[in-house]
Amino acid sequence: MLSGETVHALRGVSFDVPEGDFISIMGPSGSGKSTLLNLLGCLDRPTSGHFLLGGDDVARMNDDQLAETRARRIGFVFQSYNLLPALSVVENIEVPLYYGGQLNAATRARSLELAHMVGLESRLGHRPAQLSGGQQQRVAIARSLVNDPKFILADEPTGNLDSKTTEEILELLQRLNDEGRTIIMVTHEPDVAELTRRTIVLHDGKLQSDERR
Repeated sequence: MLSGETVHALRGVSFDVPEGDFISIMGPSGSGKSTLLNLLGCLDRPTSGHFLLGGDDVARMNDDQLAETRARRIGFVFQSYNLLPALSVVENIEVPLYYGGQLNAATRARSLELAHMVGLESRLGHRPAQLSGGQQQRVAIARSLVNDPKFILADEPTGNLDSKTTEEILELLQRLNDEGRTIIMVTHEPDVAELTRRTIVLHDGKLQSDERR
């Protein structure tokens, strides 16, 4: 509500995301990108309309169901990494398992496997402050995969990285997409968006364009 006027962050935005797609979301500040990402990540519920995730209507979910969906079905990758400074690489990867009460020998083995997959096998005991930005983002990507989600949301995952590290992170995301994971990535960089299969552009809360390559 602003000066008595209702502000609609998104209006009439409608699109389908086939399983295995790789989509970039673009648009100027205030276009609705963050709101859309919060809806797709089940952090918010739509006030009208529907968001179907694998046939389940998110608008009808209660808070516990939303939390369960976030934990089991969606992986999150953030621009700022969101790592816990006191934890090691492998411990940071395990954070979702800890909160989900799933930390055991088998899931520890999976965390180690993911650390190897993102090229951090020699950094397992390092804390975030001992890692480069690209290495921290690799930890964040491994953490997003620890519950084996099929749907990954990446919010400006290369925004804090140099061009070489950006390329490495995008190659990693591409590999995950090639393995069948659905990825939606918010970015403000056109050259990054060009590497995805499809780009959706928002403007003033509306879908301005939806182009597939």
